[in-house]
Amino acid sequence: MNNSGMTPTERRSAFSLAGIFSTRMLGLFMILPVFALYSEHLAGATPFLIGLAMGIYGLTQAIFQIPFGMLSDRIGRKPVIYGGLAIFALGSVVAAMSDSITGIIIGRALQGAGAIAAAIMALAADLTREEHRLKAMAVMGMSIGVSFSIALIMGPIVNSWFGLHGIFWMTAVLALVGMAILALIVPTPVVSRFHRDAEPVPAQFKNVLGDSQLLRLDFGIFVLHMILTATFVAVPLALRDQAGLGSEEHWMVYLFVLVVSFIAMVPFIIIAEKKRKMKQIFVAAIALLMVAVLSMSQMSNSVAGIVLALLAFFLAFNILEASLPSLVAKIAPADKKGTAMGVYTSSQFMGAFVGGVSGGWLYQHMSGDAVFMFCGLLASIWLILAGTMKTPRHLGSFMINVGQVDEIQAKLLGGEIAKVAGVVEVTVIPEDGVAYLKIDSQLVDEEALEAFSVSGDESNSEVESSAAADKALV
Repeated sequence: MNNSGMTPTERRSAFSLAGIFSTRMLGLFMILPVFALYSEHLAGATPFLIGLAMGIYGLTQAIFQIPFGMLSDRIGRKPVIYGGLAIFALGSVVAAMSDSITGIIIGRALQGAGAIAAAIMALAADLTREEHRLKAMAVMGMSIGVSFSIALIMGPIVNSWFGLHGIFWMTAVLALVGMAILALIVPTPVVSRFHRDAEPVPAQFKNVLGDSQLLRLDFGIFVLHMILTATFVAVPLALRDQAGLGSEEHWMVYLFVLVVSFIAMVPFIIIAEKKRKMKQIFVAAIALLMVAVLSMSQMSNSVAGIVLALLAFFLAFNILEASLPSLVAKIAPADKKGTAMGVYTSSQFMGAFVGGVSGGWLYQHMSGDAVFMFCGLLASIWLILAGTMKTPRHLGSFMINVGQVDEIQAKLLGGEIAKVAGVVEVTVIPEDGVAYLKIDSQLVDEEALEAFSVSGDESNSEVESSAAADKALV
């Protein structure tokens, strides 16, 4: 088998599943920059309930994402994803037809309850070989970041055309687009298996939750998304009411700061990875985040001041959003990565929920500047915790399909793989038929590792048979 590149089926799987992720994220985040501005006319609306409506999806997403992933192991990936998208579409319709804040809250809660992230990751694992799974996951990760940026720009534009209810109707349509992608483009795996690199293992939760280094990262993503949601309770109102910028012009602010911050982020990520300065860049980004939100509290009456603060905010946010999952992958034991990422993702969504609630409460009982000061306090606590974390080793994950082995063979095989240059950690799981490795990418001999992989015809029948079907259609 040639492991040098992804098959056409693997590429199609990665990009089509990324498309489903993107359509869902667009729908979730388009309201972020406009909801606080245009929900005030809803019956019963208060700043607290507006914040709750913005963040409630995070609570239901955190509750249901791991159970839905486990359900997909039992009844199949695609039925769970179809069901999740249907729930998401239903929530969008409920919100679109509601004239009260209560109805919007119910709709947003339903949107979050259509939690398909874990099932999509599991399906991606079914459709890709171990040697190329990280590439597929990277494609999906990038699609989420891009869709978030597009959503912040599109939200004000779509709102100006169709209004707040129009955004929710568009979100429902996007859910249907996701279903169409799943039906027409995403391959159906011949076999679905459990993948501990992409799915949580319940027995591992105790170990993962007891790891102080991983808990620092879980707290970090919790705080980052708490700050994000709380900030967007206050920023749109500050731009309109204090800085005097018309709401129809807000999209230009977001376009400018997102494009510039994305370009500015790239050299810092390169330095962090290539120059092995991950901790230094990571801690500096948290410090920049703290300065950015505190600056908003002092410059909320100036368009230029808010723009500069937002530029710093999104530069820090982009660096941290890219660095945190990379750090989880570096620190988590090779065979516990799926569990570690499950806890991490749940922490992210809980942060969005708490951020919406706390931001709304502070805005209602104090002021928008109090929201920014609170976010600055959170960032300062995170800065202290991040500063005390161990410097991570610059290791990457790698998997080898070793086929059917028993306990004795697994132990012997692990010992042989450990002798390969650049291999730092090896765990061979007999029931998975997979060796989970931590490697130093600058030192590892990948050709030597490929020698341990079993033949493609024997171990990857679902990928190869799908590829053969693709060729037959050409």
